[in-house]
Amino acid sequence: MTEGRSLSIIELGEIRDEPASAPPARRPRAAGRPLRSAAVLVLSLVVLAGATPPPQRTVSVVPASRMATAYLAGDGVFVVDPPTPDGARYLTAYAQPSSTGDGVRRRWQASLARTGDYLDVRVERRLVLAMAVNAPNRVFQTTAFDGATGRQRWQHPGALQSTAGGGLLLTDVREDGAGAMSGVEPDTGRLLWSVPLPRPANPAYHFNSEGTVDRFVLLQPTGEVQVHDAGTGHLLRSVDTLPGDRSAYQRVHIVDDLLLLVPPGSTRLVSFGLAELEPLWTAEVTLVSHVLGCGGLLCAVPQTGGLQVLDPATGAVRWSEPGQDSLADVRYSRLLMARPGRGYTVRDAATGQVRIELGAWSLLPVLRPDDPLVGVRRSDGGRTVVAELDLVAGRSRIVDVLPGIAGSCQASLPVLLCQRLDGTTALWRLTR
Repeated sequence: MTEGRSLSIIELGEIRDEPASAPPARRPRAAGRPLRSAAVLVLSLVVLAGATPPPQRTVSVVPASRMATAYLAGDGVFVVDPPTPDGARYLTAYAQPSSTGDGVRRRWQASLARTGDYLDVRVERRLVLAMAVNAPNRVFQTTAFDGATGRQRWQHPGALQSTAGGGLLLTDVREDGAGAMSGVEPDTGRLLWSVPLPRPANPAYHFNSEGTVDRFVLLQPTGEVQVHDAGTGHLLRSVDTLPGDRSAYQRVHIVDDLLLLVPPGSTRLVSFGLAELEPLWTAEVTLVSHVLGCGGLLCAVPQTGGLQVLDPATGAVRWSEPGQDSLADVRYSRLLMARPGRGYTVRDAATGQVRIELGAWSLLPVLRPDDPLVGVRRSDGGRTVVAELDLVAGRSRIVDVLPGIAGSCQASLPVLLCQRLDGTTALWRLTR
C-alpha cells in the first residue's frame, strides 16, 4: 500500500447568523462592530458578527481528476476514476483528515470492472461496496472490497443492505423484471439462501431501531402478501389481499409496524399489522404515490403533489395539503415542505401549521439518516452559503460561506465534500 501526498490548508472563514424567516433575496445584514485591525482584514478577509470569533476551516484537496466522482462514506473519501486510455478503471480510498489538518491520506487503490456506470460507494460490515449499473440492460452490480486493504472480496449482481443478524441482503432485479432476494455472507460473498422475486419485483423492507433490515415483504401479482425473515429468508406469514382468483398491480409500503397496501386504482390505503397481517383499517386517499412515517403519523404523498397526513391507529385524515408543495424531509415532529419558486417551509406534523419560512436552499445529500440537514445557496459575490437547517428549532444556522464551489456536494457536518470551480475536489472540516 502506497501513501499518496496530501495537501491541507487552514483558512479563516466568513460567517453570519441569519434569521430563519429572512427571505432568500435579502442581503445579509452588515456586522454591527468594526473589524479590530487592518491586519486582521488583510490576513483573514472575514466579517465578524458582534464579538463571535470567526470560524476556522480546514481544506484538504482530494487527489481526483476533473472527470472522477468522489463519495463520502464511513470515515473516508472514495474516488471512482474515469477509464484510462486503455480502459482500466480504479477505486481509490482516502482517509479523512483529522481536526489538526493533516490532509487526506491514500489508504489503497483497487481495480474496477471496465464496464458500467458507478452510482454509489458505501461502507457496510467492514466492506467497501461499489455499486454500478450496466448498460444497456440496466442491471445493478455490487463489488465488495476489504475496507482495510482494498482487496476485492466478491462481486454479485444486485444491490445490498445490512441485515439485523450481521449479514447482507442482496436484491437482484433482472432485465425481464424477475430476480431474487438472497442472503450474503459478508466475508466470503457466499449466497446463504435465495427467494424468487415476483414479476414485477416490488420488495419492501422493515428496518429495526438500528437501521438494519430484519424483514422484507413480497407482493405477488395474485394479491398474496408474504413477510420473510431477512436473516434466513424464511416465510413468516402471508395473507391474500385480492378476492377470487385474479391478479392485479398493487404496491406495498412499510411504516414502523404497519404494512400499508395501495390496491389497484391508488385511491385507497389498506392497513395491516405487520406482526400478524391482521387488517386494521381502510382510508380513502388521492392517487397515493408513497407513504412514510412523519412524527408518529403517516404521510401519504399523492402522485399529483401535496400531502395527506393520517392517524396510524385509525386511518383518519388529520390534515391535508392539496397544493403543489412536496415533502422534502421529516425530522421528529416537523416536516420540510418544498414550495415551487418559494423555497422551504417547516410545518408541524400534527396540525399542518406553518412554523417558519426557511427560504430558498438546495439540500445536500447527507451521509447518515441522523446527520443534520444541510442547505446551500449562492450569496453575493458568487460565494456559497452553507447552513444547517434545524426543523425543530425552526431556523437556519449559517455554518460557513465558502468561495469557489462548483457543486456536487455531500455533507456530514462538520465535513463537507464538494467539487470546486477549478475542477478540483476538496474536503472541508468546518468548525466554529
